[in-house]
Amino acid sequence: MKFDFKLVGKVGSMALINKERDDIDYNVIAKISRELAPGMIWVTSGATEIGRLDYIRRNGAELNGNRDQNKADYAAQGQSILMQTYRQYVNFKYSLRQVLVEHLHFNDEEKLDNLKKLFLRCPKQNAIPIVNYNDAVCYEENRRLEIQILKSQKNDVVQGVDNDETAARISTLVKAETLLILTSVEGIYQNPKDPSTLIKEIGGKDVYELIQNIDGAKAMCSGASREGANGASAKLEFIKEPAKLGTRVIIANSRYRISDILSGAVPRTLIATR
Repeated sequence: MKFDFKLVGKVGSMALINKERDDIDYNVIAKISRELAPGMIWVTSGATEIGRLDYIRRNGAELNGNRDQNKADYAAQGQSILMQTYRQYVNFKYSLRQVLVEHLHFNDEEKLDNLKKLFLRCPKQNAIPIVNYNDAVCYEENRRLEIQILKSQKNDVVQGVDNDETAARISTLVKAETLLILTSVEGIYQNPKDPSTLIKEIGGKDVYELIQNIDGAKAMCSGASREGANGASAKLEFIKEPAKLGTRVIIANSRYRISDILSGAVPRTLIATR
């Protein structure tokens, strides 16, 4: 099977934050950045939380206005910090390209085609796309209304506000060999409260059995790493489409090197047909 990209990866907000210091975990971003190369697409969360922490550091308190407006303001402040940090550690030989997406980019055929062409140009131009949801301009109330209208027009509607979904959709769009989702845990657990129950592999002899086993793992999942996140069950739902197309999916902890995760040298959950 021919794949256009070696890797589509995603890291969650909480995996990028050092909770003890209430700051960016520069070690995590540095470790990720040093392994990024053309032929990869990196989907990063974190702009809103990083912007919030930066605002507090500079002003001594959080914003106290409208929740949606606060989120937009934090995201706008955090985006520049996030990209600057990736740029600091990515090999200087490679170009970085920030790509801010919204649900409409995935639900409009022309926009989706333009997005795909942008991604496909990047490896040829020695560039790495860094993707995030465009929280700075997409208000929750408007998004819900637009999604509702889209759902009345077609069945398969991408909401995109969860970067797990964004990464999975991009992986499907560009035919990625591997979809890597980095989190603050080792992978998928039979019992989320017991680290010894890590599910090392979810497989199947064919796509039908694989999807059946993914659904079985979903039934054991509960909880999320932060308010507003959808948790492990949502991750497993989002990765079904790329898995159907032959993409191997890996869920692992962000503290590990990408190369070690891909090789199986560290704990992880691998999802693929056998």
